[in-house]
Amino acid sequence: MADDVAAYAQPTPRLLYVHDDLTGELGGREAADPTAARLARELLAAVATEPERVRVLTLDEQLDRVIAQGDHPPFAVAIGIDAAGRRVAQALHARTGWFPCVRSIGLTREEDGRGGYRLASPDGRGPAGQLRDLTAVGPVAVVDDTVFSGLTMRAVIEALPAPARARVHAFCLRGVAESIATVAALCPITAGVTAPGRRLEDVSFINASGLVRRIAIRRAGRAPLAFFDRPEWIRAWFPSSHSRVLALCRELNARLEPPPS
Repeated sequence: MADDVAAYAQPTPRLLYVHDDLTGELGGREAADPTAARLARELLAAVATEPERVRVLTLDEQLDRVIAQGDHPPFAVAIGIDAAGRRVAQALHARTGWFPCVRSIGLTREEDGRGGYRLASPDGRGPAGQLRDLTAVGPVAVVDDTVFSGLTMRAVIEALPAPARARVHAFCLRGVAESIATVAALCPITAGVTAPGRRLEDVSFINASGLVRRIAIRRAGRAPLAFFDRPEWIRAWFPSSHSRVLALCRELNARLEPPPS
């Protein structure tokens, strides 16, 4: 663990965006587990104690920002990158009708253990193998929730068969401006929230669910971690409230991911 922390140390960003994907999930089952819903509310309040530096984003406001940038006729197919991209495509379609056909591609970014990252597919085929049979006639959308480094989005676009790559449009809810620009060099892209500045030092994005679920930090050949498993990261992101944030993360994780009996 110490080696991982050293290789992937996190600075305190000047601006940290926290996507709230806990309120909807736990609020929807509040009757069954009111304690978890309460803890989620307390966690989001704790992370937002520095509003000049930490901004909590809701799904609705990000969808609104994407939609406000212009209408689109229905795409022949929307490729949702992993589960998050599929959910974004479905949420946008529910409001706009843009994506009547959503196809998922399994692709995640994982730590290589040496301070870098690599792309991994659950079935080992990679993006080109998963997209080889794409024969849709008409415009193609590639959809993800976040463009942080741009590595995943670019890999999917570059893996598209040539006819599809010529008519692709990318969509994301949020991203770092410099990374979005690298995607824009390949195809048009519509982003809900675009943040300028250097990744990590100036701006970072995290999901609230990643604070408490062991899904956020993917590692090659090793079990995934939640952000609270690296308390140094929590201290860097939330210097004035890290003790409270850590305590709430651990308590909520115990309810959401209890150890096997």
